[in-house]
Amino acid sequence: MPDDTWVIGIDVGGSGIRLALAPEAWPTGLAHLHTVELAAPARISGGGHDADALLDRLLPALGTLAAALPSGGRIGAVAVGATGMALLGRDLAEKLPDRLARRTGAARLVLAGDAIAAYVGALGTGPGVTVAAGTGLVAIGYHPDRGWQRADGWGQLLGDCGGGGWLGRAGLEAALRAHDGRRGGSTALLDLAERHYGPVTGLPAALQPRPDRAALLAAFAPAVAGAAADGCPVAAGIIRRAGTEIVASAAAAAASAGLDRPDLALTGGLFNLAPLREAVHAAVAADLPAARLAPPDGPPLLGALRLAVSAAAPPWPVDPPLLAVYEWPGRAADSGRPAG
Repeated sequence: MPDDTWVIGIDVGGSGIRLALAPEAWPTGLAHLHTVELAAPARISGGGHDADALLDRLLPALGTLAAALPSGGRIGAVAVGATGMALLGRDLAEKLPDRLARRTGAARLVLAGDAIAAYVGALGTGPGVTVAAGTGLVAIGYHPDRGWQRADGWGQLLGDCGGGGWLGRAGLEAALRAHDGRRGGSTALLDLAERHYGPVTGLPAALQPRPDRAALLAAFAPAVAGAAADGCPVAAGIIRRAGTEIVASAAAAAASAGLDRPDLALTGGLFNLAPLREAVHAAVAADLPAARLAPPDGPPLLGALRLAVSAAAPPWPVDPPLLAVYEWPGRAADSGRPAG
């Protein structure tokens, strides 16, 4: 790519979207880059991830980044790390590549699962395991000889054990148990739930029909962690179970990748909750003692930029739908600034 070529990285999580514009020759890190952040919960319907709803938010944000291009600058590649790509991403794979390429003028587009972007942002090209924990949860193991190995990431209804949606749901279940007078309830969580959502009797009607219910459940996860820190034994038990579930997924991904002593990076906003982070560290010591906790290089947005920079020759295995590369030869040479 010529020196005036830039790349765009896009991280689509369960509760928000982050975009960054960087020179193709940018060194590392996210400091001093032009970024855009949108609060936009993922919309999951019967057909999977709603690509049209996502594009409605992405295209204006790309216009904001386009305005930040220097004179003569052009977009050579775009990379998207999107939640739900592996299991619910058919609509994204059908609609995003061409629409984003036409919008930006990019010659290449990388479309990956958010867990892949998280891995690339955390550990780069080396073997290891990452756990990406936000609204959902997925562990990814990687070894050059075995490729990508995923554990959990089955979505809010069937898995994502230990993730934000799982934590929020467990906390609300404990609140409803307290409301009913059943064993296992927590009056502390009941009080917090009613402050957050209103009367708990309205929760089923408020949550079940919503396509963004995973994000709404995950919004209660900080309250669960806070209650645990304040001494609620039920909340503390939920947090401990989350730590155990998270490390079980990491161990499964490590085993599938053939890693006996894996580097393990924890990435995602959920690990900002100190009680959960401590529970995971305790579970690693107990259940995966050979692992080395490795500080992540950066967040999934960094991974998306790394994927964009290396789009011409990815050093990671291309394995759709986990990681796919689309090319439009000659487009970058004929296009200047993104249209409109």
